[in-house]
Amino acid sequence: MAAPLTMWDGVLEITQMAQAKVGDPLLWALQISSNLSCSGISLPSPELANVLVSYICWDNNVPIMWKFLEKALVLKIVPPFLILALLSERVIPCRRSKPVAYRLYMELLRRHSFELKGQINGPNHEKVMKSIDGVLHLSEIFGLEASDPGIIVVEFLYATVWQLLDASLDDEGLLELASDKKSMWPIKPQDMEIDGHEIFDEIRMAHNEKLHNLNTVMAVELIGRFLQDKKTSKILYLARHNLPTHWPRFIERLQLLGANSSALKSSKVLTSEDLLRLASDKCTVLTHEPKQNLLQNFHAVTGLMSPLVTSSAVLSDGGSSISSLWLPLDLALEDAMDGYQVNATSSIEIVTGLVKSLQAMNGTTWHDTFVGLWIAALRLVQRERDPIEGPVPRLDTRLCMLLSIIPLVVAELIEEQKSVDINELKNDSSKVPGSRRNDVVSSIKLLGDYHSLLSPPHSVLSLANQAAAKAMLLVSGISVGSAYLDCLSMNEMPVKCSGNMRHLIVEACIARNLLDTSAYFWPGYVNGHINHIPNAPPQMPGWSAFLKGAPLTPIMINAMVSTPASSLAELEKVFELAVKGSDDEKISAATILCGASLLRGWNIQEHTAQFITRLLSPPMPADYSGDESHLISIALILNVLIVGIAPVDCVQVFSLHGLIPQLACSLMPICEVFGSCVPDVSWKLPTGDEISAHAVFSNAFAVLLKLWRFNHPPLEHGVGDVPTVGSQLTPEYLLLVRNSYLPSSGIVLNDQTKRRLSEVAASSSPHPVFLDSFPKLKCWYRQHQKCIASALSGLVEGTPVHQTVNLLLTMMFRKMNRGSQSVTTINSGSSSSSGPGNDDSSLRPNLPSWEILEAVPFAVDAALTACAHGRLYPRELATGLKNLADFLPACLATIVSYFSAEVSRGVWKPAFMNGTDWPSPAANLSNVEDKIKKILAATGVDIPSLAAGESSPAATLPLPLAAFASLTITYKIDKTSERFLNLAGPALESLAAGCPWPCMPIVASLWTQKAKRWFDFLVFSASRTVFLHSNDAVFQLLKSCFAATLSGASISSNGGVGALLGHGFGSHFCGGISPVAPGILYLRVYHSIRDIEFITEEIISLMMHSVTQVACTGLPKERLGKLKRTRNGLQCGQVSLAAAMTRVKLAASLGASLVCLSGGLGLVQLLFKETLPSWFISSYRSEQGEEDGGSLGGMVAMLRGYALAYFAVLCGAFAWGIGNSCLASKRRPKVLRAHMEFLASALDGKISLGCDSATWKSYVSGFVSLMVGCTPPWVLDLEPDVLIRLSKGLRQWNEEELALALLGSGGVNTMGTAAELISEMQ
Repeated sequence: MAAPLTMWDGVLEITQMAQAKVGDPLLWALQISSNLSCSGISLPSPELANVLVSYICWDNNVPIMWKFLEKALVLKIVPPFLILALLSERVIPCRRSKPVAYRLYMELLRRHSFELKGQINGPNHEKVMKSIDGVLHLSEIFGLEASDPGIIVVEFLYATVWQLLDASLDDEGLLELASDKKSMWPIKPQDMEIDGHEIFDEIRMAHNEKLHNLNTVMAVELIGRFLQDKKTSKILYLARHNLPTHWPRFIERLQLLGANSSALKSSKVLTSEDLLRLASDKCTVLTHEPKQNLLQNFHAVTGLMSPLVTSSAVLSDGGSSISSLWLPLDLALEDAMDGYQVNATSSIEIVTGLVKSLQAMNGTTWHDTFVGLWIAALRLVQRERDPIEGPVPRLDTRLCMLLSIIPLVVAELIEEQKSVDINELKNDSSKVPGSRRNDVVSSIKLLGDYHSLLSPPHSVLSLANQAAAKAMLLVSGISVGSAYLDCLSMNEMPVKCSGNMRHLIVEACIARNLLDTSAYFWPGYVNGHINHIPNAPPQMPGWSAFLKGAPLTPIMINAMVSTPASSLAELEKVFELAVKGSDDEKISAATILCGASLLRGWNIQEHTAQFITRLLSPPMPADYSGDESHLISIALILNVLIVGIAPVDCVQVFSLHGLIPQLACSLMPICEVFGSCVPDVSWKLPTGDEISAHAVFSNAFAVLLKLWRFNHPPLEHGVGDVPTVGSQLTPEYLLLVRNSYLPSSGIVLNDQTKRRLSEVAASSSPHPVFLDSFPKLKCWYRQHQKCIASALSGLVEGTPVHQTVNLLLTMMFRKMNRGSQSVTTINSGSSSSSGPGNDDSSLRPNLPSWEILEAVPFAVDAALTACAHGRLYPRELATGLKNLADFLPACLATIVSYFSAEVSRGVWKPAFMNGTDWPSPAANLSNVEDKIKKILAATGVDIPSLAAGESSPAATLPLPLAAFASLTITYKIDKTSERFLNLAGPALESLAAGCPWPCMPIVASLWTQKAKRWFDFLVFSASRTVFLHSNDAVFQLLKSCFAATLSGASISSNGGVGALLGHGFGSHFCGGISPVAPGILYLRVYHSIRDIEFITEEIISLMMHSVTQVACTGLPKERLGKLKRTRNGLQCGQVSLAAAMTRVKLAASLGASLVCLSGGLGLVQLLFKETLPSWFISSYRSEQGEEDGGSLGGMVAMLRGYALAYFAVLCGAFAWGIGNSCLASKRRPKVLRAHMEFLASALDGKISLGCDSATWKSYVSGFVSLMVGCTPPWVLDLEPDVLIRLSKGLRQWNEEELALALLGSGGVNTMGTAAELISEMQ
């Protein structure tokens, strides 16, 4: 209720009387206070503030009134900030004509604006803040609701500094230099100023001018003080963080003043350099604590985190190589080399996200980040210089990663920097220290120091030498074209050109405009000069001749198949020929595209893969009017392309470049169309051979099935309510990913790779594609899922499917002779089929592939049942299955799904592999088992059941597995069979792995007899299956991974990477197969571990054990007792502590990498929602502390908390990214909120914890510090209430700086609470 007007009339009357008598300000203030209190007016009074300011301005602008006002402020009968707001509106515009008033205003500002305590929650605070907002129009200017007093305080101080800033610029004539010349604030008088006769008083004018200049100096000094003061500078940080649209204009004006102000030259307390330094973001943070041991650009600085977040200098002090920081990168790159897996997500996107996460978490410069990236990729190549024989990716896939994927990752990171707003980039140097492009240049230049990593594998030695020769020729002033270099022999060079991997990296980066040819002039890049052009043989037919218009001849085609294109223009011309050329030219162009340009055309590899994908899904011609699909007319070129991309390395190239979803979408219509054709539809190849619709379908179907784990049960790998990455690779999921790249999806494609994938997707069809678009494929897929999930049933006699089963059985066993029996009759629980037993090839079913596939499970079931009951010999069964697979190779897929289901049901009797009925493994079974034991022993895995002499005396296999193994060994190991063996091989291993030991060694023994050169690969594959049967074996393997990573010798050499990943696996060392590093073995095992959830708990257990070992071995006990916490962190024994923290971080980064690789998003979600809360609630005390009297135990407990914090944040960063650009980040808010609610509830005392209190405290502090400093977008995902509760708990631990940093990062919703905390800080 408003006070009566007579009350304020009385106030004015008392004031006028005191003014007339020049009375004592104290007595006046006491009288006013007493009168207001007696009238029921609460103090401080906003109304009184308005009355006094209105009275002074300007009829009573006399010294005594300013003294009265000052005394009213001191006695708190008027709100200071409201007085200052009212005065700023009236005084600043009139500062020239009333310099004394301006001076007095600034004096009041100096005395009362820095005292924040009590301003937010004082008496009448809501009314006061609303009045301030109304006076300065803060809500209107800044766009925030005036509901939170803390927000009003931030806006008020921000506005006050800005008013002083604009006034000072205007006074010095600098405001015109700003990009926005108009001020948001009333700094100039609205009406003409008339000061009576004073305008003619020259002495008065001179005095006013002098005072005006002094006022400008004082205003600038006040601005500096606002930026320097511990509290107001933090308030201004809140303004910068939460009002970002206004901040660039503010900073621009501040820098303009700092660089050009003449008033600064007159100041004795502030220099131009001081103001410019204060204007930088490095000083606009929530703390002023020392930062020498802290993460760069770490705004949430707390002494607590200094041992956890260390600089590179501290890391080196610990004796560890910088490469330890990039261990997760080594693991991710090696994991991408698994030939049994393809990824729906581009490796460019995966590696880019990983690099950004590691750069933020490690706090490294971009130069160091790029060095770590290059070194990890070089190690990847060196790890498999001489890979073992087998159906696995070879060196080409690793070179693709180094010379194609990594340059594209670097290009993405440079492009990302370009997209940063110019103003933000100018003022955010802590986030982007210098140009990333320059850092790329310096990082590649530095690679010359890593000689051991640069030695090129033999297969690319000539290319490296050619790159070195190219550089030498240019440095020598000799310019030649690529055609000349292709023909030039290194023996003809007058100076030996010894190239290495850096030369290939430089060429790859030049091709992508990441470098220019100035790199050729780096010291040591070339090893000499030449004075004349070496003689080269005449130009051979090849890419250059083709580009100039030469016709395609067999010699030229062979040359272009064996040599990659050197430019996109060459590739585009081939693509144009594949689209518009004659039939023969189209086939030749398709052959060329699937040659060296796909595997080794690193500079244009993504374009090659895209062109192939586009050719596989051509749009229907506008003038096409046929009844059949337009794909039928281009069957030959489609088959050439499909066969060309079938090898393992080629499929991996598509996977690395993110084209698997689109490749699947391109193959599905081919399978749908050609699977619906009868086999007598055929086409003649240029060689004269014919291919049928069955062949085209089988080739396409075999490649399509490689793109997801079709032979695994759907229940496998379920974790929580999110499946892991492996099980997401279903046809539906691949199509959804492909559809997400379409412009119509509405998803913003903010990077170059996704835009490129979008173009490829849109070129085949601009509309979303779903599995329903392919009814035949969908029908087979549903039958396949049903077959795996349940027993075979549903065959009805007399139906078309039953008739097809009869035809298939007749064809399969047409040569079987049962004495006088003229009719083949085979019965099973699900079918009874018979048919004539003659050898007439015309009896082969003339049916479409889809109809045959529908009948295959029933035919195979009938055959297997007959064999089980003795009506069919095992050899006849194998022959029948081979006949079926030869007739329609695509049948292999359905045979696999049927056998997979039957093996898991365990209802079939065992088959004795005795060499009579079934093939015998006896010739080398003992050798295989012995090698498996050696591999496991070298990896630190001890399985009692594999002890010597305990192998089964009689080798047996479940009947379905024996049948499938017998079928696979009938295939020849050649290019024709390779694409089908690549389908059957992983399925056979999966089948054998699911059976009791020693089924897999038996299968491996059978295959080593057939493919002796694959011995090492088969033994390694067999050794992997041990871990599917024993969780204890998995634990031992994980334990070996931690031990190898943290071993002192390994860390000092290369950060644990060497011991963890070793040299891959192979027999290129003396004494046969080399020991397999534990990391390699785990990366090849985890995909098949079914109980994936237990891995997280085991990793945490091993991580805690590692922390104890680090503390016991790395920190002397006599120093631990003296270790004390200070404001700047943990002192005493700093080097030892830094070394220990480095190893703790290494253990945590290994654990985080293994969790994310093993279970993806699902396992990370489970970690945050269940595993970590359960761990903290359970009673997990420090046993070591009890033994040690508590001194070491407390240290171990604290280190465990830090390790868990680093581990948890890394897991989240790897899974969700540090920002919001990746799709996975959309899952983050829900999971993170649940975890932070747990932390807040525990801090509130609502949850009882069983863990050590030191562990809990260091975990919470560490997690919050890392989140605020490294992943600030995460904080914005959290509810304000949770942030406020967390900050309250942190303040109870005296972690005020950290609490403030958390609130300051929480956005507008916590800005008011942060301001309140700042105001209450001592």
